[in-house]
Amino acid sequence: MATRLVQINMKARDENALGGFWAQALGWAFSSEEPGVVNLEPEGFVYPDPVAVVVDLIASPEPKTVKNRVHLDLAATSAAHQAELVARLTELGATPADVGQGDVPWTVLADPEGNEFCVLDSLHGDTGPIATVVVDCADPRVMARFWGQATDWTLHKETDDHAVLRSATGVGPYLQFLRVPDVKTTWNRVHLDVRPYPGDDLAAEAARLQALGATALDVGVPWTVLADPEGNEFCLLTPA
Repeated sequence: MATRLVQINMKARDENALGGFWAQALGWAFSSEEPGVVNLEPEGFVYPDPVAVVVDLIASPEPKTVKNRVHLDLAATSAAHQAELVARLTELGATPADVGQGDVPWTVLADPEGNEFCVLDSLHGDTGPIATVVVDCADPRVMARFWGQATDWTLHKETDDHAVLRSATGVGPYLQFLRVPDVKTTWNRVHLDVRPYPGDDLAAEAARLQALGATALDVGVPWTVLADPEGNEFCLLTPA
């Protein structure tokens, strides 16, 4: 049994406006399955497919108060492309962000609701517009071990400072766990959603994830919500 990382869940005070920004930023299609929910995915995409980790924006009245522990790195093919992409994103409503990055080759921006993201200076393989999904953590090795066992993703690199996984199919974005000094203080406005394969048993998969180190959360919703070993919330969706 295993799950797949299928989507990023992002809370938004105005899901339609923020969804419009990210649809243009990624070059993806914008749709809504129900009020309060905006879905972003590549044109012609057949969900789920490891070639892309899609984005769902969910309406939430709570404001952003701290730096997100999960963010996106956008891909660029060169330094010139990076500059063009930063300029276009700024025109769309992004603003420069300082998260203590110092002098680095990538550019840190914030979307119109303050969610931090990076624009890389070079393309790391054929990932699509999202190069990496980055999760801040205290121990990258522990996180890589849990998420590698939780999903069918393969470990590509592991050090004391960061660990990198990618779908075993070798397509789509990377998943990086990055050591940071700050600790988690509130629920994550941006989190991961995973989904078991067709025919798998949802309850059995939830039990397996808990045996690996996840904890069950009761947040008053009808679907399964868990937290990884460092307390990051994630949703376990129905098999499909």
